Amino acid sequence: MTLDPIHVENIAQLAYGIGGDVDATDHDDLAERVWREWLPELRADGRVVVEALGDHERRRAAIDDVALAARPFETVHGLDSGTINPTTFKNGLVVDVAHAAMASSPTDLDLHRDRTIVATVHAGDSTAGFDSEWTRRDEGHTRQRVFHVPRVNRYAERVVHALALYLAEGTHALDHADEVDELLVLDGPVYPKELFTWADRDPELGALAREAKPRAVVEKYVRLVERFVERDVPLAGFVKNPASGTAVRALVSAGVESPWPDDTALFTRLLERREPDATGVGGGDDAGGRGADRGARLDDDLTFTTWFRSRGGADAPMAADGDALGVKRELDPALYEPTFMVVYDPRTDVTYKLEAPYAFTRDESTRERLTRQVIAEVAATRGPPEPVAKADELARISATEKAALRRKFEERLGSDQQATYDDLRWGTDGY
Repeated sequence: MTLDPIHVENIAQLAYGIGGDVDATDHDDLAERVWREWLPELRADGRVVVEALGDHERRRAAIDDVALAARPFETVHGLDSGTINPTTFKNGLVVDVAHAAMASSPTDLDLHRDRTIVATVHAGDSTAGFDSEWTRRDEGHTRQRVFHVPRVNRYAERVVHALALYLAEGTHALDHADEVDELLVLDGPVYPKELFTWADRDPELGALAREAKPRAVVEKYVRLVERFVERDVPLAGFVKNPASGTAVRALVSAGVESPWPDDTALFTRLLERREPDATGVGGGDDAGGRGADRGARLDDDLTFTTWFRSRGGADAPMAADGDALGVKRELDPALYEPTFMVVYDPRTDVTYKLEAPYAFTRDESTRERLTRQVIAEVAATRGPPEPVAKADELARISATEKAALRRKFEERLGSDQQATYDDLRWGTDGY
C-alpha cells in the first residue's frame, strides 16, 4: 500500500518547517572561514590532524577541455575486491568470500584473468580449525585459500567481511605489483581503514585488530607501499564514497559548531559553485560555492582542492607518530602517512577523494601528475577512473552469483543459511 497524496503533502510540510530554520548564508561564511583559518593546519588534542601539503588552494578545470587532455600516465592499473557479503549458517559458522582482480587501461586480458580468492570463516567452536594454505587453480591464474578469523563474541560478520576483502585485495596487489609500470589505483583507500576503526567501535574489536592475523593483513599494505617506493611507481586510492569525519570532529573539539555531518559534506560545500541570485550573491569566480537555495548549480567545471596530509581518525595508525597496529615499517614512518585531495563533479553532485602515501606526494611534480590524471578521468567518465571501473566490474559478484555461491556453501557445510524476516520480506537471494 502506497502513501495517499495527503500523506505526501503532510510530509512535505515537515520539510518546509525544517528548511526554514536553517540559514545557508551562515554555513557559507563558516565554510569559508574554516578553509582560510583552520584547514591549512587543523589540530585536535594538541596534534595536527589535517595539514595543507604545498599550496592551499581550490581550483577548477573546464570539463570539456580537461576530458580531452593528454593523460600524464599512459598505462594505469586498477584493483578492486568484491565479496558475497557475510553469511551466517545454522551450524554457527559465519562465512564471507572475497574475490580480487586487477585491470589495466589499455586492456591486458591475461592480467584480467588472474584472481585472488579468500574465504573467511568465523566459528563459535574454539576447537574448530579451517585455515588452509594458498593453492592455485585455473592453470595458475587463480590463487585461493580459507582464512579462519579470530573468534569474537560480537561483530563476527564485520570481521569476516573486512578480513576477506582486505586479504584478497592486499595479496593480489602484492602478487602483481611488478606488472605495474606507471600507476596503480586501488578502488578505495590505500590502507585497510575498516580495521583501523575497530578500536573506536568496540574494545574487543580494537584488541582483535592487533592480533597476529589482522596484523598480517595490515602488513600486506605496508609492504605494498614499500614495494612501490622501491620501484618508484606511484600508488593511489580512489575513494568513491569518502566517509572521514576527521576534520569536522577536530572543528567541534576546537569549539566550532559544525553544521556538516562529515568531511565530505564540508568539502562539497567548499567546492560547489552556484549562479548569483538577484542580489548578486552566488558562487563568484572562485571554486567555493554559495548556498543551494541561491541560484542554479554551475556544472561546466570540475572543482578540486590541492593536497593535504591526514593524521587523524582512521589515518592515525599510519601517521608518523602512529604504530601501524604493531607492523614494522622499513622506511621513515612519515612516508606512509596518508595524503589526499578532493574533487567535486557538479554534473552528478558527487564528491570523490584521491589518496596516496606521502612517499609519493611529497614530490610536487608527482602531486600535479596525480591531480591531472584523476581530473581528466573523472571529466571523461563522469565517475571513477576507467581502470578502477574496470577492476570493479571484474571483481563484482552479482546478486545471482552470490545466491548460487551461498547455496554451494549450504551443500558443502550441510547447513542452511540463517534466514531473517528481511530475507523473506524482500526476497533476498532466493528466500
